Amino acid sequence: MDSNERNAWMDRQKDDEGLGMWLSGTSACLASSRSSRGAQRPPGTQSCLGGTRRAASGDWWTRPRPSVLSPALCLPLCDGRLQEAVMEPGGGLGPERDSRAEGAVTLLSPGPEQSWCWCRGEDGGGRDARRGAPRDGAARCATDHNADNTTAMLREWLAAVGHHYAAVMWRPEGEPRSYPEEEGPKHWTRERHQFLMELKQEALTFARDWGADYILFADTDNILTNNQTLRFLTEQGLPVVAPMLDSQTYYSNFWCGITPQGYYRRTADYFPTKNRQRRGCFRVPMVHSTFLVSLRAEETAQLAFYPPHPNYTWPFDDIIVFAYACEAAGVSVYVCNEHRFGYMNVAVSPHGGLEDEKANFLHLILQSLVDGPPMQASAHVSRPPKRPSKMGFDEVFVISLARRPSRRQRMLSSLWEMEILGRVVDAVDGRLLNSSVLRRLGVDLLPGYQDPYSGRTLTKGEVGCFLSHYSIWEEVVARGLAQVLVFEDDVRFERNFRGRLERLMEDVAVQKLQWDLIYLGRKQVSPEEEEAVEGLPGLVVAGYSYWTLAYALSLAGARKLLASQPLHRMVPVDEFLPIMFDQHPNEQYKAHFWPRDLKAFSAQPLLAAPTHYAGDAEWLSDTETSSPWDDDSGRLISWTGSQKTLRDPRLDLAGSSRHSLHPHPRDEL
Repeated sequence: MDSNERNAWMDRQKDDEGLGMWLSGTSACLASSRSSRGAQRPPGTQSCLGGTRRAASGDWWTRPRPSVLSPALCLPLCDGRLQEAVMEPGGGLGPERDSRAEGAVTLLSPGPEQSWCWCRGEDGGGRDARRGAPRDGAARCATDHNADNTTAMLREWLAAVGHHYAAVMWRPEGEPRSYPEEEGPKHWTRERHQFLMELKQEALTFARDWGADYILFADTDNILTNNQTLRFLTEQGLPVVAPMLDSQTYYSNFWCGITPQGYYRRTADYFPTKNRQRRGCFRVPMVHSTFLVSLRAEETAQLAFYPPHPNYTWPFDDIIVFAYACEAAGVSVYVCNEHRFGYMNVAVSPHGGLEDEKANFLHLILQSLVDGPPMQASAHVSRPPKRPSKMGFDEVFVISLARRPSRRQRMLSSLWEMEILGRVVDAVDGRLLNSSVLRRLGVDLLPGYQDPYSGRTLTKGEVGCFLSHYSIWEEVVARGLAQVLVFEDDVRFERNFRGRLERLMEDVAVQKLQWDLIYLGRKQVSPEEEEAVEGLPGLVVAGYSYWTLAYALSLAGARKLLASQPLHRMVPVDEFLPIMFDQHPNEQYKAHFWPRDLKAFSAQPLLAAPTHYAGDAEWLSDTETSSPWDDDSGRLISWTGSQKTLRDPRLDLAGSSRHSLHPHPRDEL
């Protein structure tokens, strides 16, 4: 959000109570708590709730399962004062680096005179801190099982916040180590599962011994962005309850069914719950990764992570062991999806590495920029510097309306996270066009053009869109740019966008493919299967397509587009391009343009999609909501009859995720 939005948000929320949350970056798990308990942070800042007797205070355990990027943190709050904790294992990340954090978050409140923060676990684990009044407590931090720069970042964080403690005890483990028989950072051996269960049990026992009301467990790859999460969960009065977390797939932190052998069972309730087609708090057989246990409830006294129940025969896994313990003790388990609470990273395969994890986590950040709220880093830990580039293109253009600043900022933030150097081109605003301006520009409608679905004529928004792209084509030719990348400002990037695009363009160069235009995101209109390009498995010959949200353009292609003099016989730009590569089905339209020899291809699977589609609550189109091109009355019409902005159902089959909240159901687990 921009500064004005953030300030307005803070004004609305200044009297609210804070909540503990996680922030994560491409290779980071971090949290920030710099305001008092009576002041709430805007989305993107962090806090940990705590305080006096019979209230919650911060006790964090963390582990990255499925993530390997993020270690555990300790966020203490004492006498209404929030302390900041941050962890970002991102400096100099490479394929050889790894992080194996194990743990959870516990919320404790032993008495009115003091609060505890207890952090213990692998990779940033083994940490506990005790505070009473300001500067009347001590922090003990220990870290182990690291193969990255966790230790350095913990040291940096302690240097920034250690003055809040009367004493700081620091015990890092010198050399990284792994588990016996471990084949990699994502390989979960029996010993690793047992170690994690013992850590969780230690936290649970500690919470009970100190008279805590609640204990909150949270994996490090779970990012709580709703700062009312803890308040909401405690108000439900449920013994075990989880906030439903969104991901880039159908994967979430609950199961709706378990087989008699303790494995996942698909039910008819899962997708309606995950998609929020039904909303509320629902009883389920299992929650995991992030959940709250009420220690006030008598029935939870029998819950345990380790050792497993004497009758336990299910798989040796902490989440299944705990689900069995709940069932054996007669404890009801719930998941709540009334609000958006946060995100969880998608699991990497057992043989995956840090780069796979990093790509998933970056994708999660990009999704949060679209779905909100965005995630921001703390100022107390150094982040690796961004080194944005043009990825071998001569220019990366971003077409954006000046009156849509939030879309522009989101797009620039997305490119920045991917380290892509983009340049904003102010879009031509159709609302500012009139007949005299169009005559001066030489704009005229292609005779007989009508929208293929609604039958309407060209809109001023479509004219503005065309002129925006046209200005880029002119610049490409004027400057002699060999190849450029063109984005509109409503792009949702697919996982590992940059890496996939760079590999695609490298392969294109190796194969010496002669190309003019390559769609990176589009809506395929023609039902026929498109021809694959020999030697380039990620590319097809483009058929009739809609949308111009993301494409690569060559100098030769720009020259062909300009040579056709399209302003004198204008159609929407996404109708014009298929005409130029001779794939438009309307022969009358094509007859006005010659030659139609644009060499057009498309990435397959696609690398980008629109942020929203017609029918989505957040959908907004300045081309569809506009006035007719020759109407100077200023009236706006929402052209709901056009199907161009509807989702293409084939995107699922092509592997595009459309939206972090509505991906393909095969990703449920």
